[in-house]
Amino acid sequence: MSIDPPGFELPLRLFLGFRVLIDELHAELARQGHPHARPMHGFVMQAIGTEGTTAVDLGRTLGVSKQAAGKTIETLERLGYVERARDSRDTRRKIVRLTPSGVDVLARSARIFDDLRARWAAVIGDERLRDLEADLRKVTPQDVFRLDVPGWFGA
Repeated sequence: MSIDPPGFELPLRLFLGFRVLIDELHAELARQGHPHARPMHGFVMQAIGTEGTTAVDLGRTLGVSKQAAGKTIETLERLGYVERARDSRDTRRKIVRLTPSGVDVLARSARIFDDLRARWAAVIGDERLRDLEADLRKVTPQDVFRLDVPGWFGA
């Protein structure tokens, strides 16, 4: 008869698994030419998306103020991952778009995550990993790309 681990271990193990993946991702991104990419940058660039967005809409997606979104945009702009441009549909609006470098970091991230997933599958087995992913889908919200987690992106 096995004894269940204490309840606090579950969130710690989930967080540690997340950290292992994110830390390995960023180490590899640095080796591939993106040493300044940070975990939050990936979330923000995903929220900007292929069509671009405004600072107000980005703030809403991330659950932060327009000012906090603006600071993040400035950082990504300095790093060369995003640019601001006039909206062709409404010249009063400024759109934040990914630069080729921003698109590159996201494409590389996707490939690296595939490699990391394959490494986990090699350790625990393909079927167990698929089962783990399926079980996590059962206990987590379906809206995978919702980023407005209170306190995660606030100033």
